[in-house]
Amino acid sequence: MAVGRAHFSGLRGTLLLSASPGTPLKAFLIILLLCVSGCSWFHRKAHAPDPTELIVVGAPVGSQVFVDGVQAGQPKEIAKQPQEVEVTPGTHILEVRVGDTVAYRENTYVTPGEKHVISVLSGRN
Repeated sequence: MAVGRAHFSGLRGTLLLSASPGTPLKAFLIILLLCVSGCSWFHRKAHAPDPTELIVVGAPVGSQVFVDGVQAGQPKEIAKQPQEVEVTPGTHILEVRVGDTVAYRENTYVTPGEKHVISVLSGRN
């Protein structure tokens, strides 16, 4: 194993160090690995926002939930079980229909990540 040698020359005081032939490559690889591993630390993924939901409670059995005129999910089969509908943030028209009859209608606004509870007040609960 070769031991490094120091050589001092010239008026300006240049100091040259020589070491084994693989040392510069090893140092370069170590520095490269540190740089690459450090880059991943700064680029962490942002936390995904919670879904925006409308939670419909009190809808009668057999009813269907419509959001902006589009059916959301299947007809309700179990009493006292809320129906959860994932929506985009913003203004929506929610309807609860029993057959062809609109039993409940509400205009609502939800913010990103909000879980907005809508209590249906109908005589068929």
